[in-house]
Amino acid sequence: MTQTSLPEYELFAIRYAMRGAQRRDHFIGGDPHEGPMPMDYFLWVAKSPERTFVIDCGFTKEVADARKRTYLRCPVEALNLLGIDPDTVRDVIITHLHYDHAGNFDRFPNARFHLQEREMNYATGRYMRFPRLSHSFEVEDICKVVRLNYAQRVLFYDGDAELAPGLTVHQAGGHSHGLQFVRVNTKRGPVVLASDVSHFYENMASGRPFPTAFHVGEMLEGFEKLLTLAPDESHIVPGHDPLVMSLYPAPSPELEGIAVRLDVPPTGHAPTRAEAQSHH
Repeated sequence: MTQTSLPEYELFAIRYAMRGAQRRDHFIGGDPHEGPMPMDYFLWVAKSPERTFVIDCGFTKEVADARKRTYLRCPVEALNLLGIDPDTVRDVIITHLHYDHAGNFDRFPNARFHLQEREMNYATGRYMRFPRLSHSFEVEDICKVVRLNYAQRVLFYDGDAELAPGLTVHQAGGHSHGLQFVRVNTKRGPVVLASDVSHFYENMASGRPFPTAFHVGEMLEGFEKLLTLAPDESHIVPGHDPLVMSLYPAPSPELEGIAVRLDVPPTGHAPTRAEAQSHH
């Protein structure tokens, strides 16, 4: 490998849960077009010959039942379907500490967790006295990450950082105070895993953020940051859009409907900013 060439990661999304919802549920101020707009829940895997990174760790069956989500499979057990033993995973990136991204810490006994320091401060700080903000967190998950920190298993970042050649994290804030997204070098160039910087393609395309918000201005800046770090919109993967499952191919026939490859170009069409602007 020359100095200039970066490792190319295989990149996957695993769908582990879903919920029914309406269009009005996904945009600040609602939506003029009524109709169903279901939501998927994912975790992601970036795999190179040298390193494997798991990105987020989903929620548990108990949390799914309590929050009335449709639980399709344990996201951590699903890693085995990609040939990854959770016990051997060394690195888990937590994009933020909301319940659907941070619920299975104990299932990775040998991992270190990569988190923005601002997110830890937020999830344990003064704003959690407001149910409007704290309802997105499971207090037991937050207690677990505090314990992991005492066990020297959390690595904190203040802004953008390179975790390995070809893999970087970027703070975007907005939806949660310390939200970060991940940029991964693949055979199709850099792919930007937006996580909840944009829940759906349409949030970013139309410039209308998701209603769960700590700072709306940072959410809007987050859309711009995604675009700056991606070659084009087709290299951005939103955090909860069911379209992801139809735009990208399954790694094998057995994984149809369970996982998709994100290191190949999408085969269909997702909403873009240009289209959204032409509709105004």
